[in-house]
Amino acid sequence: MRAGPSQEEIRRQNLGALLRHVHVNGATTRAELTNTLGLNRSTIGALTADLAAAGLVSEGGARETGRAGRPSLVVRPESQRVYAYALSIEVDRLRAARVGLGGRVLDVRTADRPRGTLAAEAVGPLAGFVKELHHSAPPGSVCVGSGVAVSGMVRRDDGMVRLGPTMGWVDEPLGAALAEALGDDRGVLVGNVSDVCALAEHTRGAAVGCDHVIYLYGDVGVGAGIIVGGRRVTGHGGYGGEVGHMVVHPGGRPCLCGSRGCWETEIGEHALIQAAGRSGAVGREAVLAVVDAADRGDGLAQAAIRQVGDWLGFGVANLVNIFNPETVVFGGTLRDVYLAAAAHVRSRLNSIALPACREHVRLRTPKLGDDAPLIGAAELAFEQLLADPLDATIA
Repeated sequence: MRAGPSQEEIRRQNLGALLRHVHVNGATTRAELTNTLGLNRSTIGALTADLAAAGLVSEGGARETGRAGRPSLVVRPESQRVYAYALSIEVDRLRAARVGLGGRVLDVRTADRPRGTLAAEAVGPLAGFVKELHHSAPPGSVCVGSGVAVSGMVRRDDGMVRLGPTMGWVDEPLGAALAEALGDDRGVLVGNVSDVCALAEHTRGAAVGCDHVIYLYGDVGVGAGIIVGGRRVTGHGGYGGEVGHMVVHPGGRPCLCGSRGCWETEIGEHALIQAAGRSGAVGREAVLAVVDAADRGDGLAQAAIRQVGDWLGFGVANLVNIFNPETVVFGGTLRDVYLAAAAHVRSRLNSIALPACREHVRLRTPKLGDDAPLIGAAELAFEQLLADPLDATIA
């Protein structure tokens, strides 16, 4: 028989639970922590003292409650002192940020990224950004790790991008290359952009309090971050969520993955722009131009929005039947498409999805906006610290 957890193991679990609560929820009184975590006041006091001694939280600024007795001290994450580097490799740009404990984006660097550039060409600029961010960090602050969001199929174990068809990547060792460039022995955690956006929105965005979520991210391609029972579903090797490559139109348009009729060929950037008669235009600005033209009464743009909205609802209906989510969030350029075609999406969903699966589903846009990939990438890096605050390597 396995022995029960030791007192030290229980203490470390409680430290992680307390720090995670403050990281996700922000400044919290000791009294609130006592009620939420189910621990007594003296235990909460001892735990916060340990975390404060480690420089992870601070206490003070007692909050008035209107009740008799001494006001409860407030526990706050040390956002300025403890941070992670968050990187995002997108179709048209590179971004890097310093994200503080508590999910605060403290500093950001951005550069345009020419389409078609290889992973190796992204590593140097990102490493340069991290160097700038390091020099601008306050004295005495510490980094707990680095995470990166990328559009592609990412091998969970080592951050290898097995396939990134919208960027022309095949078996790019992104995690290893970034770790070497940053000189980080802990390694760099790599996640699919849809997956990390789902994590971010579930933790502190549009899907807070929802345990069953689908986050759809679109640009040239389309992917999904899927959360079931409060846990991310990434598949055996980490390649789950490639919903853009569901074949919805057999014999349809060729896809960059080599197949035909994939969902992203009907709802991705190119599908909308071509349907609006604007071949040659690319990028989010081109998508927004079509949406704006439709809003101003352009008949061809309106027809394009209806067509893409119909296919968007078709795919969402199938996902709703399979996963029975509480919430579907539309991110990337799909946010703009959804807002312009919400009626078509909902109509298609209602006509295809099973009533029992669709009746409670909420369709939403991201609360975190463009910060979602960065906040989600930072959450990957914070995970080790939150799991065992006193054992994580901080540099």
